[in-house]
Amino acid sequence: MNARLPETSTIPQRIAALRAAMASAHVDAALVPSADPHLSEYLPGRWQGREWLSGFTGSVGTLVVTQDFAGVWVDSRYWVQAEQQLAGTGIQLMKMMGGQQTAPHVDWLAQNVRTGGTVAVDGAVLGVASARALADALAARGVTLRTDLDLLDDVWSGRPTLPLAAVYEHAAPHADLPRAGKLEQVRRAMAEKGAQWHFVSTLDDLAWLFNLRGADVSYNPVFVAHALIGPDDATLFVADGKVNADLAQSLARDNVRVAPYADAATALAALPADASLLVDPRRVTYGLLQAVAKAVKLVESVNPSTFFKSRKTAAEADHVRATMEQDGAALAEFFAWFEAAQGRETITELTIDEKLTAARKRRPGFVSLSFGTIAGFNANGAMPHYRASAESHAVIEGDGLLLIDSGGQYLDGTTDITRVVPVGTPSAEQKRDFTLVLKGMMALSRAQFPRGIRSPMLDALARAPIWEAGADYGHGTGHGVGYFLNVHEGPQVISHYAPAEAWTAMEEGMITSVEPGIYRPGKWGVRIENLVLNQAAEKTEFGDFLKFETLTLCPIDTRCIDLTLLREDERAWLNAYHQTVRVRVAPHVSGDALAWLEKRTQPI
Repeated sequence: MNARLPETSTIPQRIAALRAAMASAHVDAALVPSADPHLSEYLPGRWQGREWLSGFTGSVGTLVVTQDFAGVWVDSRYWVQAEQQLAGTGIQLMKMMGGQQTAPHVDWLAQNVRTGGTVAVDGAVLGVASARALADALAARGVTLRTDLDLLDDVWSGRPTLPLAAVYEHAAPHADLPRAGKLEQVRRAMAEKGAQWHFVSTLDDLAWLFNLRGADVSYNPVFVAHALIGPDDATLFVADGKVNADLAQSLARDNVRVAPYADAATALAALPADASLLVDPRRVTYGLLQAVAKAVKLVESVNPSTFFKSRKTAAEADHVRATMEQDGAALAEFFAWFEAAQGRETITELTIDEKLTAARKRRPGFVSLSFGTIAGFNANGAMPHYRASAESHAVIEGDGLLLIDSGGQYLDGTTDITRVVPVGTPSAEQKRDFTLVLKGMMALSRAQFPRGIRSPMLDALARAPIWEAGADYGHGTGHGVGYFLNVHEGPQVISHYAPAEAWTAMEEGMITSVEPGIYRPGKWGVRIENLVLNQAAEKTEFGDFLKFETLTLCPIDTRCIDLTLLREDERAWLNAYHQTVRVRVAPHVSGDALAWLEKRTQPI
């Protein structure tokens, strides 16, 4: 066992301590992914090891350390941020390019670790599909993969424990379907796939399935747990003290037993030899699945709950519409303040976050932000996942563009919106970029498409006006959004970087973001984002067609538009959208906010 470092240690000291631990364990390379035992996007503190070791705070990235190399692989959203945060640490920025078929860090390990060498990664946070791909690539080069080591425990003295926030019911009227009904839905899907048992680790699946919510992960109302669902009952594995007696009784009435979090592997090991177990290889970890006896038949498929929760019911859609009105009112209050305060108050990117968060907190049903607010002025807006900090932020003054990407978690829905507004006088080039992005957003928002189309195939609709101008952007165009759940959820994803697999099909009731962009590094960034709902459009001899209903209710700043680039039909769409925003948000605001709303929704 190696000596643990104090929290005041530097990044080079932490990497050195990890190398010492690797040497003691006879490991040539250590892999530290951005992951936890639930393969979450936002991680509880205990599993933020990649950030602790590297200092890179982006939500996605993979750290690889050998005795003479350390590198963090990130995609284009984080290149500028990672370059800044890794400077002086001895850790290299490794740029991931869109469209790569295999994980580039896997290729690097296979090419650079010596034959007969060993790569270590904590199997408890490594997805089954990822583990298989890594093991195959390494084995082909004569390299061994070890998944039984958690080297972070050897060096991280202040490593957080499991989160202990209480679990609570998400009950009617906010929850439309009862827990027993959801469990029955999943059991029918299990039976159709020939599975008697089903193991679930993904936190948003668990929250949806059991009509429960928590506060274990920043921005997402979920709780750390696993579940094993059988033919007649289910077991929820959760840390002691998180489920009180009343909630335990409520769960018991639906044949759900509560057991200690650490007992999940034991329960998997106890499955009978003739059992069949449904698991999603993309959503369960290799370490946990190792506990299952070899004789148990594994049925590998996407979690049924992933599909069910993505298709919002009519009642849930109505709740979300109401939430969008409240969120739109908060935005109207914020922007009214912002425009009035320019030139009178000192406004920074941090101020934007404070004022916008305060406006949302005043709205009924508000629980938390749905992600950390991104407020980027001019050059900072060119970094898609930029976050202002006390140490580094811009003052909003002069001329330029301010990009604000924000959202809220409400009892009746989850919001995510990006708007770009002018500060001073925007340039002709800035207006051109803004208008091209707007044209891309409108092109996809107005689309009609066959039901069941694989969602990545829709990506080109938003990019076409931007491509035509010789521009592009390095992130996806859209992601699924939960119902008072994760702001990023599947199975749908609108991105040509994602594989167009059958399980990504678009179905009625899904809520998805539409958010094209253009980014000029060192200058400015433009992204315009609305959330949309899949609705039935029409049936023809060619099949069923869907269309989008735009859910987000906030004006798009027409001062940034180059009107010469808009067609008449595009102007008509924008005017109709603004009329809808005005009619639905106006009853929830008054005074300066109402005046701002009426001014910013005037037709063009």
